[in-house]
Amino acid sequence: MGKNLAKSTSVVSLMTFVSRVLGFFRDMIAARLFGVNAGVDAFLVAFKLPNFMRSLFAEGSFSQAFIPTLAHYKHNHSPEEVRKFIAHVAGCLSAILLVITMLTVIFMPALIKIIAPGFDEYRFELATYMTRITFPYLMLISLTALVGSILNSYDKFTIPAFAPALLNITLIIAAVCFSHFFRVPIESQAWGILIAGFLQLFFQFPTLKKLGFLRWPKLNFQDEGVKKILKLMVPALFGASIVQIGLLINTVFASFLQTGSITWLYYSERLAYFPQGVVGVALATVILPHLSKQVAQKSHHDFLKAMDWGIRCNLLVGVPAALTMGILSGPLIATLFNYGHFYHYDVIMTQESVIAYAVGLLAFMLIKILSTGFYAHQNIKTPVKIGMAVVGFNVLFNALLIHPLQHAGLALATSLSSCLNVLILIYYLYKHKIFKFQSGWGIYLLQLFAANLAIVLFYYSQKGQLDTWLAYSTSERVLHLGYLIITSIVIYLCILGMCGLRLRHFSMRRG
Repeated sequence: MGKNLAKSTSVVSLMTFVSRVLGFFRDMIAARLFGVNAGVDAFLVAFKLPNFMRSLFAEGSFSQAFIPTLAHYKHNHSPEEVRKFIAHVAGCLSAILLVITMLTVIFMPALIKIIAPGFDEYRFELATYMTRITFPYLMLISLTALVGSILNSYDKFTIPAFAPALLNITLIIAAVCFSHFFRVPIESQAWGILIAGFLQLFFQFPTLKKLGFLRWPKLNFQDEGVKKILKLMVPALFGASIVQIGLLINTVFASFLQTGSITWLYYSERLAYFPQGVVGVALATVILPHLSKQVAQKSHHDFLKAMDWGIRCNLLVGVPAALTMGILSGPLIATLFNYGHFYHYDVIMTQESVIAYAVGLLAFMLIKILSTGFYAHQNIKTPVKIGMAVVGFNVLFNALLIHPLQHAGLALATSLSSCLNVLILIYYLYKHKIFKFQSGWGIYLLQLFAANLAIVLFYYSQKGQLDTWLAYSTSERVLHLGYLIITSIVIYLCILGMCGLRLRHFSMRRG
């Protein structure tokens, strides 16, 4: 069991890593070609809105409600009944999303007024136009998530994990080859998002067909499984995507700040989402079907071990990632983005919000794992209550920090509210007896402390000043940053090894 779960996580992490690297290439090209301006701010709102809805409908509430229900069907129903259930879910989800998409496109101006109330007339009109192009992506990517959830539940992780890379590939091609055809070059990215939605969905169809599930969707809201999913989805719409809600709230506040604030926050989020996507999302993607299976089989011992394993893996990568992101924020931004129309001033402003997001990076990753503990048990109410409280604190932190820290204060507000979210989730996981820490945590924390202290000392002795990095050539930046990161990884692994930590300690077969 532990070996298979670790192997699946490695596969998903590798595919996600490929996608995230392509995403960085996409952002590097976008920073060089489009820079930081009003048009980019408008596009990022147009991209954020369907992305936010996707996190609620696809990666958030739907996946969290669908996967445990599918696990129950697999365990208690015939294969033909499972196929009918999936067809009914596909039909009902498609109908709901079609209505939402049509209504949203019609009333888009009012929605943009809510999401970005501080926009001037130019950014407002441009954001409205581009969001009407990008919003159908919600329907396409939600159906992609449905197909991906089916494949994941049948241990087919590679294809769904690679599908997001198609978005990055499409946007890179759109930027390099087609942006000069548009009056506002950034509009090419809006059309690229729409095209990528179709590509991501159709890419998974051959594997779905091999499993025998590629059937025409059927509209049947009376199906018991569909009713159950809808019942679980409604509260989960809020509880599963608290981080995304915080980021959307940031956009509302940032629209009142100087032009470029939304773009600086976006590039900061991209850095924060790299380790979260490679490890946090990958672990949550693999572990939810596994946890749901353990609940269906009433194997509480294996469930606790899997949860503990997921948290340990998060800390193993999340702590050094957060330290790297915070300490090397300037070198990272300069190396990745400081070219073309992305100027030195943009590096400095982005660095401020990157440091603020680094405070909450580990929390962003842990929320994914901790939430799965509730959803595997089909306990939706508890995360919803927690989410409501945390969003309230996020708004409060935004109001308190936006004046003294500007856009960086919005990033710090998200980090602080996410840390609070983690603490409350752990408390209620213990209270509901869904999770408890397994043996060995004391020595494990000491091992992590020693290894991370070593890389902090190394970074501060070797990273140099930001002015030096801004004066470097591209090759000098890449070589120096590569030296810092590769050496830090070697130091980290060596110290862990010297402290007695071994790969076998991450096998769930150990007692």
